[in-house]
Amino acid sequence: MTKAVYPGTFDPLTFGHLDLIERGCKVFDEVVVAIGVNPAKSPLFSVEERQQMIANHTQHLKNVKIDRFEGLLVDYLHGKGTNIILRGIRTVSDFEYEFQMALTNRTVRKDVETVFIMTSEKYSFLNSSLIKEAAGLGGDVSAFIPSDIGKLLKERLQQKQV
Repeated sequence: MTKAVYPGTFDPLTFGHLDLIERGCKVFDEVVVAIGVNPAKSPLFSVEERQQMIANHTQHLKNVKIDRFEGLLVDYLHGKGTNIILRGIRTVSDFEYEFQMALTNRTVRKDVETVFIMTSEKYSFLNSSLIKEAAGLGGDVSAFIPSDIGKLLKERLQQKQV
């Protein structure tokens, strides 16, 4: 059985993330969507909220598992019994960054492999930070994230401004 781990912050979950999860499910027997907990970052949504967002939008995919991790991704992989990292590539700059990360991970743990899937062109410009910024300025983000997440995002951003 091939198992891949798709790590990220997913703050918030976007159509680009969902596209990559669905496409990963066609390649691997199991895809673990792993929410990284990084104390240096201040996400808008809690890990539990992000887990629920992912669960709500991947329930039709029987080979998706949702988890969280802290620390080194390579250690998490080992604990999950896999050596495969799934990553999406949107742009050349993404590739440069992901290539560095892949080589670093493989230096730390020799058997780690990173599999890149090109993002669908209609999502190639998406990024959670830009979506949060646009929503915070009152922009319509319905083309980028599911409507229920869009509603939560606007509510959270309004609470933050108060």
